[in-house]
Amino acid sequence: MKFIVKTQRGMEGVAANYIRETLPESSVWPAPMGYYGLVVVESDDENAMEKILEIPEVERVIPVLVEVPAELDAIVETAEKIAPLISENETFAVKTKRRGKHGFSSLDVNRSLGARVQELTGADVNLSWPDKVVQVEIIGDKAYISVLPGEEFRKFTPDKIDARKLFRKLTVVQMPYWGDYRACRSFGEKIGRAAQAFEVKELIIAPKEKMDAFEVMEFLRGVKTGQESRFRIQREAYPWEVERVQVSLWDLNQVIRDKRRGKRALIITDPKGPTLAEVKEKLARDMFRAKEVVVFIGSREGIPRGLFRFADYVVDLAPYMTFATEHGIPAALVSLWEVYEEYLREKG
Repeated sequence: MKFIVKTQRGMEGVAANYIRETLPESSVWPAPMGYYGLVVVESDDENAMEKILEIPEVERVIPVLVEVPAELDAIVETAEKIAPLISENETFAVKTKRRGKHGFSSLDVNRSLGARVQELTGADVNLSWPDKVVQVEIIGDKAYISVLPGEEFRKFTPDKIDARKLFRKLTVVQMPYWGDYRACRSFGEKIGRAAQAFEVKELIIAPKEKMDAFEVMEFLRGVKTGQESRFRIQREAYPWEVERVQVSLWDLNQVIRDKRRGKRALIITDPKGPTLAEVKEKLARDMFRAKEVVVFIGSREGIPRGLFRFADYVVDLAPYMTFATEHGIPAALVSLWEVYEEYLREKG
């Protein structure tokens, strides 16, 4: 049997040494053709896969069913050999990881091989939750084809509630960081990246008073840089279309004047409020009913106390702890999602 072993980038050599010790009669090829994070293993040991998986440096082991030249026609022809492993009542998807230069794309492989497998099996294609996955690993001039259980690929399953149910209607009001220009830009990048990562409805940068214009400029440049870096990753990784989070600049006091109207839930994160556990049931219900959830987060110092009386909730996320500025968005949104998810599950 031949196996494609995947590791963290840079750990393929360590994993290869442990594999040689575990399977001394095997052939081990770390970083084939210079591609890091991979080890190709060939072994006659019938328990080779189980033994390789006992090595902590190994992340995944893919047993190879068919090896062919990295040519589109040759890859499509492998459908004859792998089709018997997929029944008509099952669903499948083809996923291709291509390394090197070829006259075809990964999408070409997915489309052509998928069409041929469907023709031979009569099985339906399901790109989200397939029962089986035809995995094509292309390394230079070789293509390795496997058929794996779909569960290994299911990041998004029907039993998981989509967190975007909350975040799509959530606006973050973030006080900007001020001071040294480099620090302003650095904190801006982290905040922009965090807001984009959660795909919130809007990020409002809200100074509480007059500020140095150039400090704000550097902070906003950082926000844009952080947002763009995360957006590029999301666009490549997600199976749905991702949009850039809207970023606005607005005076903090004017924000709360505007947002207190209408069917909104206004939440200020501050150690002076009750703990999340004390208010979670009512808070989750109000977030569910609100057309917009607005979360206010401080920077270097908290939200001014005068605004507390205009908020629906002032919540202490972690008693006796103060979060760093760059941790404000992740800490607040993950905490709110937990109580919101619990409410949705109980509600059914």
